Amino acid sequence: MAFLFVKGYNIKSICEKINNNSCKPIRFIIRYSEQRHSCERNKEREEKTMRKNGKLNTTYMVEMALLIAIILIMAFTPIGYIKTFGLEITLIVVPVAVGAVVLGPTAGAILGGVFGLTSFIQCFGMSAFGAMLLSINPAGTFVVCFVTRLVMGWLTGLIAQGLKKVKALKGASVFIANLCCPLLNTLLFMTTLILFFYQTEFIQGLAKNMKVANPFAFVIAFVGVNGLVEAAACFVVGSAITKALQHSVNK
Repeated sequence: MAFLFVKGYNIKSICEKINNNSCKPIRFIIRYSEQRHSCERNKEREEKTMRKNGKLNTTYMVEMALLIAIILIMAFTPIGYIKTFGLEITLIVVPVAVGAVVLGPTAGAILGGVFGLTSFIQCFGMSAFGAMLLSINPAGTFVVCFVTRLVMGWLTGLIAQGLKKVKALKGASVFIANLCCPLLNTLLFMTTLILFFYQTEFIQGLAKNMKVANPFAFVIAFVGVNGLVEAAACFVVGSAITKALQHSVNK
């Protein structure tokens, strides 16, 4: 039977011309060979998938570590804050936005949590405003500084994922998500600040100095042009970095 396995012979067609009983051993060999080849193909696919997943996991961890390092450097150096013409523009939301868009909601929540933790740490003597809030209501300060940033990163990732599923908005998803991140940061921060501290003597004193009589006017006066410039800066810088990272990952 060995001649039947020479390259170029069609074993199945030969078997059809031979008595069925005499073909039983050959049929068994054929089935065994097909099963073996099927197992080999499945194994190759599994190995290819594992290599791909391993590469993606490595890329994920490297990018997460890099973004966390950037957040920490920006938080405790002047790099994270641009002070000019009386404005203080926070750029720390940029790595949070980039991670949320490129790596997903979970990564966005982690990066936002790191940002929030650094913000809360600064309340212990590094920020006069934060230190005052901490002395009034420590739990409220933790929510304002940490929880809002964690939720901001998570929501940014969800928004990016949702936009990618909409065919008409898929191309603009990066830009919209990067714009949403600083806006969410401002919205969540100011909302919790009003809820926990608006009735305190400290915030009422600020409101009086700003000559505002209600929470909405206080938010507008407190955020002002600073919030708009911050959103624009994060939109431009964050979108550019996100596009570059996505291009690198997709190679």
